[in-house]
Amino acid sequence: MENAPQWGIEPVPARLRVLGKFDGFLLWANLSVSLLVIVAGAFLVLPFSDGGLALSLPVAIGAIVAAAIVGNLMLGTGGLIGADAGVPSMVLLRAPLGRRGSYLPTGLNIVQCLGWSVFELIVIATGASALSKQVLGFGGTSFWKIAFGLIATALALLGPVGFVRRYVRKFAVWVVVASLLYLCWWSLHGRSVDALWHRPGSHAFWPGFDLVLASIISWTPLVADYTRFSRTRSAGTE
Repeated sequence: MENAPQWGIEPVPARLRVLGKFDGFLLWANLSVSLLVIVAGAFLVLPFSDGGLALSLPVAIGAIVAAAIVGNLMLGTGGLIGADAGVPSMVLLRAPLGRRGSYLPTGLNIVQCLGWSVFELIVIATGASALSKQVLGFGGTSFWKIAFGLIATALALLGPVGFVRRYVRKFAVWVVVASLLYLCWWSLHGRSVDALWHRPGSHAFWPGFDLVLASIISWTPLVADYTRFSRTRSAGTE
């Protein structure tokens, strides 16, 4: 298993396919909860004056649920193919497109990953800066960008198996659960749930659906990079 994080583009042998269903569940549950995703969710209900879609809460929740179903079916299909073939997502494209034909989507995938990384670091550093300024009197947005950039690099170097087993399973899952509980309390503390539910808003379901779906399927070019280490086909669809 120690060699698994360094495995290249050849099919992963059975002895290195160590991720089970629970590992898959923890991985995607962790990746689906981030500050950037939470900001995107808030964008659904922000008023037009703040650049949001101003959806009513029932419409926003409906868009999230519908997009989650469609998006996860797409991700599950990609994960299943990755578990069968045992190779990264970009290598899978060589079958329909050929080696040279796969270079373009691979290049676009690299650009997408860089873009998401930049957005994530900006959002995380901004949040950390606001918190540290309030608690410690020190903002230091640039410091937090560098610090979290180094942490992200270290996590990437763990490889798919190391990331799931050493980081997500032992540490990140508990931070995510604690954070979600706190955010739920913070969002609802001192507020009327009934008033939030019946607050007037736009009924533009499809723009909200598109936004949520885009955030989910952006993982499709990477899903097989993880599920190629799945023990079984069903574990690859978790």
